[in-house]
Amino acid sequence: GGNYSFPFIDLSYNARSLGLGGDFITGRDQDINMGIENPSLLNSEMNSAIGFNHALLAGGINYGMVNYGYDLSFGTMASYIKYVSYGTMDRTTINGIKEGTFSPIEMVVGSGIGKTINERLSVGANVNFIYSQLETYNAFGASVDFAGTIRDDEKGYLVTALAKHVGVQFDSYVQGGQRSVLPIEFQLAGAYKIPHAPFRFTVLAHHLNTWDLSYTDPNAQPTVDALTGDTIPVPKAGFAEKLGRHFTIQLETIIGKNIHLRTAFDFNRRKELALSTRPGAAGLSFGLGLYFKKFSLDYGFMIYSRAGFNNMITLSTHLSEWRK
Repeated sequence: GGNYSFPFIDLSYNARSLGLGGDFITGRDQDINMGIENPSLLNSEMNSAIGFNHALLAGGINYGMVNYGYDLSFGTMASYIKYVSYGTMDRTTINGIKEGTFSPIEMVVGSGIGKTINERLSVGANVNFIYSQLETYNAFGASVDFAGTIRDDEKGYLVTALAKHVGVQFDSYVQGGQRSVLPIEFQLAGAYKIPHAPFRFTVLAHHLNTWDLSYTDPNAQPTVDALTGDTIPVPKAGFAEKLGRHFTIQLETIIGKNIHLRTAFDFNRRKELALSTRPGAAGLSFGLGLYFKKFSLDYGFMIYSRAGFNNMITLSTHLSEWRK
């Protein structure tokens, strides 16, 4: 088991975010998916916007999100459904005798609202209801996300803070079982668009509520240097590594109005997932955004390790565009 309940809520549910390291929270434009990632980015340009997101993982696992944005008198709202389907699995006895199949599924149903206070300040919040069904075991919970954003469009900078997954597990998988905590996380990010250049840089600080993100194998044993005979202790993360694990570097290259190229590097993901003998490009992610008159198409590609990748496609549009 892990340390938290409902870990699937930490997945990246849109291709733009996936291509930028998995936690992209500084994209304030007409993209409704960004408004769900960070509710303080919800704005009137997302009115009548709809998004379809889908990813394919190994083992027949599918996950994604469907969302819709709409303007109200007191702000901009978005409603969404996030889902994870684990395919079909065999149900067996303790001796391995097959008794049929089952299809685990987990989902989040939520709504968010964003309010533009003035030309520089905006705030927002999401409310999420979480459900998990794994064979005959069910769990239910709820969470909220809070966010605030300060920006200066003329100078090209944006700073945002996000607290997400603040909530509780109401019902555990086993009746009377202990309730687990949700993966609460605090994030802070700053973005800067270079004047007269197609580059927008973002530095994201994640898991600010947990200082040490490193892991030491409890079964690891000290080794002995064959030449000197000295005992070499089990390596542990130092200050620099612990600090670096909190940062993701993100870059969007804006090639005109129709093409966006994206890349990011997450040091923590590389340290967690890279194979020790062949680290490859673990921790890197890439993306492409194509913007047409009536819709946009985004693709995200995240490298976990040489053992696996994540691919995601997002189709977004504004229904008002199709009524013209």
